[in-house]
Amino acid sequence: MLKKLFQRKNRETTVVLMNESKLYKPSAATLKNATVLNTEAVYKDALKNPVKYWEEAARELEWYLPWKKAFSEPKKHFFNWFVGGKCNIVHNALDRHMGTPTEKKTAIIWESDHGKRRKLTYKELKSAVCKMANGLKSLGIKKGDRVAIYMQNTPEIAISMLACAKIGAMHSVVYAGFSAHALRDRIDDAKAKILITSDVGYRSGKHIDMYSLCNEAVKGAKSIKHMVVVKREESTRKKNAKRDVWYHELVEGQSEICKTTVMDSEDPLFVLYTSGTTSKPKGIIHVHGGYMVGINRTFHWVMDVKPNDVYWCSADPGWITGHSYIIYAPLMAGITTVMFEGAPNYPKPDRLWKVIEKNKVSIFYTAPTLIRSLMRFGDEWVEKHDLSSLRLLGSVGEPINPEAWRWYHKVVVKGKLPIMDTWWQTETGSFMIAPLPATTLKAGSATRPLPGIIADVVDKRGKSVRRGEGGYLVIKNPWPSMLRGVFNNPERYLKTYWKEIPGYYLTGDLAHKDKDGYFWIQGRSDDVLSIAGHRIGTAEIESALVSHPAAAEAAVIGKPHPVKGESAKAFVILKQGYEPSEKLVDALKKQIRKELGPIAVTDEVEFVDKLPKTQRKDYAASFKGKGARPGRRGYVGARRLNHLQNTQLNG
Repeated sequence: MLKKLFQRKNRETTVVLMNESKLYKPSAATLKNATVLNTEAVYKDALKNPVKYWEEAARELEWYLPWKKAFSEPKKHFFNWFVGGKCNIVHNALDRHMGTPTEKKTAIIWESDHGKRRKLTYKELKSAVCKMANGLKSLGIKKGDRVAIYMQNTPEIAISMLACAKIGAMHSVVYAGFSAHALRDRIDDAKAKILITSDVGYRSGKHIDMYSLCNEAVKGAKSIKHMVVVKREESTRKKNAKRDVWYHELVEGQSEICKTTVMDSEDPLFVLYTSGTTSKPKGIIHVHGGYMVGINRTFHWVMDVKPNDVYWCSADPGWITGHSYIIYAPLMAGITTVMFEGAPNYPKPDRLWKVIEKNKVSIFYTAPTLIRSLMRFGDEWVEKHDLSSLRLLGSVGEPINPEAWRWYHKVVVKGKLPIMDTWWQTETGSFMIAPLPATTLKAGSATRPLPGIIADVVDKRGKSVRRGEGGYLVIKNPWPSMLRGVFNNPERYLKTYWKEIPGYYLTGDLAHKDKDGYFWIQGRSDDVLSIAGHRIGTAEIESALVSHPAAAEAAVIGKPHPVKGESAKAFVILKQGYEPSEKLVDALKKQIRKELGPIAVTDEVEFVDKLPKTQRKDYAASFKGKGARPGRRGYVGARRLNHLQNTQLNG
């Protein structure tokens, strides 16, 4: 797809000159088994009354006390759902399965980096959650407290999250690729009382010293009272006797019974930090009631869940995808969810396909970055394995380019199965734009907003742009799983999501609709890069750079990358007394890694004499054809340049 830029009546738009025209219709087998068949009628009814639609969805779950009112807006842009309703997401994820055949079913299949496997039934998982919940209570954790979790993708991270929710505490999971400094920032902002981690982690055969990193992170953290450590290896490691508690010792002897705390529908469930356009991450708040309704309905309808499914989402619980669609939604559905600690190409490029074959995975949900990386190794690594258990594929984390979509469809499932390309965010909590299995697909399009969601593409004034023109992706109506604010910062919540285009939720993405009304996501309109599926704020990278004694100023841009989606390039002004060198480039990259962790790796560093802050158009022109995405504060020019380059790359 190619685009060009022009202005009309003071609004910038993008015109799409080419589109994917080939249609992929659902097979007879897919239609036969689809949960939702009469899709047009469902969309039409939901559009007439979205609140009624979501109220019907809420009745699929169990409530301690029914709501008095389905929706209210007590204060402008602060929304309440299922007002007066009493619930707890853990009741629906675990408690209600007890005494039913589901309690004997495998809830979690875990595979470690080095191939170790472990299974937990629903009954075993509930027992482990109760013991951990009682352990947390013995450490003084109560309703409303925050508990930070920094751990690899293991059963203990799921157990810890569920234990927090069970007793009404808020979990704050931090992806275990962030640095000690980034972890500390999130602990301090949430004022977490406990940090749960492990002594070590493993990735691609490498040993990761988690304890030392966490020990550094909590030094001087006034809110931290205890650090709970999962012991994964036998060692003589010394721990802080006053602060640290071994996980196995904490749960040993605890009762397998722990009463689930009755929560108000609007009581907070967790805070999850996401990158923003400043150096300070945003703590996104989600609540028990609306969140569980949103993820439950969308999981069943989009992923077409059946009772005997073995489902695998290859994301990490450190991100919203892991919260919603590795742990909570699959457990509420009573199916088997796979948790995988390892890397997709370790020890060989067929590791992912081996996991699918070995566990007879029926639904596989992964990121375009991973798909593109595996494409490079060739089809033979896929064809070595029996993937006949698969019946549905999914895509998440970033827009999937048509070439990767077609490879995924043709090579992995021989063109027989649908791909559910889902657009959503940390802030939305659940899928927003995605097909249903009975939908006719186009390679690279997330298709249409789901029932109950009203989305549009608008200009800066909030006016809908014509089909074929690009603009800002907005949501026009509230929905149950939406964020309830930014932790301890209501003004930032209002400013970030509601004030730029008044009346609409601003997603921060650019998009366009084609002639059939299908949505095509074109990338970010702000300064958050999507590197290998990880959302990294340019401001955070810039802040890390200028923390080095040699750097006076820095600006970071994104560049299209054939595998990672985007890569970061930094422009740095040096302080007097410092000279450009390869050694200094390496030092600056190490500084970023130290401050933010390896996921924020910057591919390029260029030394410059000045960072343009006013001549936006001229500077943007200097990057034309180089694939650069401009950064914030006017440093690098017109933001839409990146989307032009991305479209050329993907077309």
